[in-house]
Amino acid sequence: MKDFRGKLAVVTGGGTGMGREIARQLSVEGCHVAMCDVSAEDMAETKGLCEAAAQAGVRISTHDCDVSDERQMIAFRDGVKAAHQTDHVHLLFNNAGIGGGGSLFEDDRADWERTFGVCWFGVYYGTRTFLPLLVASDEAVIVNTSSVNGFWACLGPDTAHTAYSAAKFAVKGFTEALRIDLKLHAPHVKAAVVMPGHIGTSIVLNTSKVLGKPAVLQMSTKELAAARERLERRGLPIGGMNDDQLRGVLHQFALHFRDNAPVGAAQAATIILDGVRSGQWRILVGDDAHALDRAVRESPESAYEPSFMQALQSQGFLRLIG
Repeated sequence: MKDFRGKLAVVTGGGTGMGREIARQLSVEGCHVAMCDVSAEDMAETKGLCEAAAQAGVRISTHDCDVSDERQMIAFRDGVKAAHQTDHVHLLFNNAGIGGGGSLFEDDRADWERTFGVCWFGVYYGTRTFLPLLVASDEAVIVNTSSVNGFWACLGPDTAHTAYSAAKFAVKGFTEALRIDLKLHAPHVKAAVVMPGHIGTSIVLNTSKVLGKPAVLQMSTKELAAARERLERRGLPIGGMNDDQLRGVLHQFALHFRDNAPVGAAQAATIILDGVRSGQWRILVGDDAHALDRAVRESPESAYEPSFMQALQSQGFLRLIG
C-alpha cells in the first residue's frame, strides 16, 4: 500500500505516543482515521492535532474503548462503520499497549493479567473484530505492534518483565502465523509486525492510570517500599532517600524514559508507515532494536546473562532501561 490518500485507518491507542503520531501523519497524507483510547481527553488532543494538519476532507473520529474487552471492541467497530459510513477499512494499527505485571512473584495477578490483556488480547480482538471489514477492501494491511521484548523477554538480567514480554511474544508469533492464514484465505490483506526498541512515549506514565493505580507522585508507602527494593536490587544508590525523594526520582525516571529516548514517537511512526508503504512485514524501529535482534540471533543461549546486557550497553544501546 504505497498511497494512504483516501484510505481509512483504524488506530488503537491513538491518544498518545506512537498511536497519536501514526494518526497525525496519516491525516497529513489524506487518510481518514478512526482512533480509540481509554482517555477521551488524550484523544481529543490527538484529534485536534490531526485536524490542524490534515488535508481537506479528511475525517477523524474518536471512540472510547478498552481494547482488552471484546464487547467494547465490537462497539468500536460499529462506531467506525457509522462515523465513516463504510463497510470496509484499509489499515488496522493494533498499537495500544501498557507496561506492568513484571513479576509473577512481586506483582498483583490483576496487574499481570491487565497488562497481558491490553497487549495481547487487544491485538487479537482488534484483528478478529475488524477482519471482515479489512477483507471487504480491495487491499488492506494489519499492523500489529510487538516489541523487542517480543524476542528478548526482559529489561536486563535483574528486571523481570513477564506479562509484557509474554504478550509481545504472542503478538509476534500471531502475526507471523497470520501472514500464512491471510495468504491462503484473503491474499489481498497483508500483515506486518512492528518491533520497537526504546521509543520516547508516555507508556511508563500511562501504565499506572490504566492499571487503576496512583501516579508516581501519589504512590503509597507500601508501593514505594516495593519500588525501593527493586531499584536497590539493580544497584541504584537510593538507600538514603525518604519517600518523597524517591517519588521524585521515580517520576524523573518516567520523564527521562519519554524525553531522552533514542527515537521519538514521531520518528517511530514515520518508520512504521514507511515500512507499510514498502511492503515490509517485519518492521524494526530504532538502532537498538536492530542491534538487539542481531545479538539475540547470534547468541540466544547468552541472551539473559549479565554479559549480554553489558555488551550492548558498551555499544551505546539500552542504557536507559538497564
